[in-house]
Amino acid sequence: MSLVESPFSAATPGLVRNDWTRAEVAALFALPFPDLMFEAQRVHRLHFDPSEVQVSTLLSIKTGGCPEDCAYCPQAARYDTGVKAEKLMALDAVLAEARAAKAAGASRFCMGAAWREPKDRDVENVCQMVEGVRALGLETCATLGMLTAEQAQRLKRSGLDYYNHNLDTSPEFYGAIITTRTYQHRLDTLDHVRAAGIHVCCGGIVGMGEGAEDRAGLIATLASLPVHPESVPINMLVQIEGTPLMGEQKLDPLEFVRTIAVARITMPKSMVRLSAGREDMSEETQALCFLAGANSIFYGPKLLTTPNPERDRDMRLLDKLGLRPMDR
Repeated sequence: MSLVESPFSAATPGLVRNDWTRAEVAALFALPFPDLMFEAQRVHRLHFDPSEVQVSTLLSIKTGGCPEDCAYCPQAARYDTGVKAEKLMALDAVLAEARAAKAAGASRFCMGAAWREPKDRDVENVCQMVEGVRALGLETCATLGMLTAEQAQRLKRSGLDYYNHNLDTSPEFYGAIITTRTYQHRLDTLDHVRAAGIHVCCGGIVGMGEGAEDRAGLIATLASLPVHPESVPINMLVQIEGTPLMGEQKLDPLEFVRTIAVARITMPKSMVRLSAGREDMSEETQALCFLAGANSIFYGPKLLTTPNPERDRDMRLLDKLGLRPMDR
């Protein structure tokens, strides 16, 4: 199939649509690689400076002890992964990390807590962190689990810019990965966040044993939300000893690049974040991801509990590719 034969992608490149069908998304995945990359880069350039990459830092403010059974997660209490349950970090410690992140070039500071759903007092503590981080001149993002409508409104009043709550995978494959909350639970939290006026950060994880149809299903679901997520993290599974997905066959890197490209085409104005898994990616794979429309990365030695490329390594790669960190 060539782009000439793909009117839904070629006739109006960069058009924001919220009615993507799974068949259309699967057809994008099936394009010859050069055509797919050309279309993704063309769409990317319509809405973004292709030489800029948003740099974000992610801090685990409350690690371990989560009661959920997400098969990929080392923070689930039921898996023996060596991750110990810890209390919520103190405000001063979080702000010190945020200052260091800003000094290292980050423009967004993300805070993650291993809760199924936070208590109201937990939300109040996080709100103090949000207010402090914003005062430093950084964008703020939090991922705390499921939220009620009232909790989302409280976070909005604190000034939270983004809330992350991933769909993880397709609706059909979801039950093979998580049983302790439903897909609808995730969609409900996204609705609460959107209704509160907070920007949505929502994506998924690939390489968990899903099929190509599930990767298409994930992107089709995201691209058919009433409003596209402003930020779409695409994660490559990081296999952790002790989790059920340890030993899963690794996804072909070019399939990962295809996922980035299809996310860019179907959600043309969203920040597409090259997220977990970069530690094991070659420079060539990461370069293809940027070419495919990724324009955001997590920066720093850790993503919650899993390794991430060191800061100097990231800056060397961006410099080698002629890319520069995006100003807020």
